[in-house]
Amino acid sequence: MAENYEEPEYEILAKHPGFEVRRYSDTIQARVRTEGRNWRGSSGGFRRIAGYIFGRNEREQSIAMTAPVHIWHEGDDTMMAFTMPSQYSMEELPKPSDHGVNLVVSEGQTLAALSFRGLSGPRKSQRLKRRLSAMVGDEGLKPSGPAMLAVYDNPTSTLPFMRRNEILLPLEG
Repeated sequence: MAENYEEPEYEILAKHPGFEVRRYSDTIQARVRTEGRNWRGSSGGFRRIAGYIFGRNEREQSIAMTAPVHIWHEGDDTMMAFTMPSQYSMEELPKPSDHGVNLVVSEGQTLAALSFRGLSGPRKSQRLKRRLSAMVGDEGLKPSGPAMLAVYDNPTSTLPFMRRNEILLPLEG
């Protein structure tokens, strides 16, 4: 799936054993907050954001799909975000019809990235978040926010061993 979709631009700043450090450019994201910390339960959030890009907006305009889908915890809730295609400015994007879908400017940031294949369920994702946090600490780097899961491939049509995923951890600096 992901090879056909635009992905956020980044520059690799450093490669460490098991992960790399990247500097991402500014993007615009469509975000949804869902109650609870169950990443699997966020499928409702996915449908809401997908509705926005497939025309559930003030102009009934379709917007191209991008990859990955980002999922992270914020307080007791789960956040999900789609990055909007880089061709759009905030002013050019139509307003969502669903008031739970919010368009936000995501400022460029430095992230540690741990890539993995296969399933991306909550237990595996939590285990890999802990692993990345430990590796980052071992390199003397400091996290600056919660880790997020980045899912690049459609889990309903991509065979598990072919799925590309990442754990992304914001870093200071």
